[in-house]
Amino acid sequence: MVIWWIIIFIISLAALVKGADLLLDSAEKIGVHFGLSPFVIGVLITGIGTSLPELASSIAAVMHGASEVVAANVVGSNIANILLVIGISAVVGRQIIVSKNLIDLELPLLAISTALFLGVAFDGFVSRGEATILILAYIVYLTYTLFSREPSESFVISKGKEIEEKLEKYQQRALYFFIKPFFVFKDYIFLIFGIILLLTGAQYAIEAVLTLSDIFGIAVGVISITAIAVGTSLPELLVSIRAARKKKYDISVGNILGSNAFNALMIIGIPGVAATLPLDEKTLLIGLPVMTVATLLFIISGISQKIHHWEGMLYIIFYIFFLMKLFT
Repeated sequence: MVIWWIIIFIISLAALVKGADLLLDSAEKIGVHFGLSPFVIGVLITGIGTSLPELASSIAAVMHGASEVVAANVVGSNIANILLVIGISAVVGRQIIVSKNLIDLELPLLAISTALFLGVAFDGFVSRGEATILILAYIVYLTYTLFSREPSESFVISKGKEIEEKLEKYQQRALYFFIKPFFVFKDYIFLIFGIILLLTGAQYAIEAVLTLSDIFGIAVGVISITAIAVGTSLPELLVSIRAARKKKYDISVGNILGSNAFNALMIIGIPGVAATLPLDEKTLLIGLPVMTVATLLFIISGISQKIHHWEGMLYIIFYIFFLMKLFT
């Protein structure tokens, strides 16, 4: 019985991540087909798309009456994004160079969004009114991101150009005029299939967490802040490592900055409008302080404009310490 539910949990996480990947990839291509600018595709689709697993699992948790999963998932995911994703990316890429554009805009916005989340969560729960404030804050954040900086300096331009390059490969083929409708139709099929995988994976992941929590006698929040958080952070990990290897540092860092801001504001805000979100004891006493320290370390490293591989190794060691603290 235990092995069966562990298998279900692993498969559901895989479905969750793969569904988000399919949805993101097909949405990018459809955006190009409809003439959306690379900047908009990068900010709206790529920036939000990598947080879809967290959003889907959080909504599923509220539907299952396990609201404490939401905050634990966000806190664990933001910690994993910084300590694991940035840490591993810095080790793999030997270093990560942070551009002045990210320092001037993205790092302050990450600090503000994290501070807002801490402000509404420090008392142990997030009310519906507070969740609404977080959503409004993200709308302001998104508007400022879209209209208050030079697109040429943004990391999302690189992502948008990468998408357009994929499309140009098809345009260079002699039969593109005849096969274009097929590719558009295929993208819609993958989009629908990705949504189905995402929703199904989220449902079974939460069911598996609740069942395993009863079997092992481990708090739901502890499983959420570790296993679910790491699983739902896989899209960010893959994107950032791939970008670090190609020395596209703005994508590697910007991906995490945007994802963590979205997690703190919208992943809490959207489910929080439907139900009050409590924080379990370990998320409140261990998760929030570790997330705060990790974010501060990330901001300090970013201001120096370079994250060295040894800093990445320290990030990973800090994450191991966090896990040990949770389970001891």
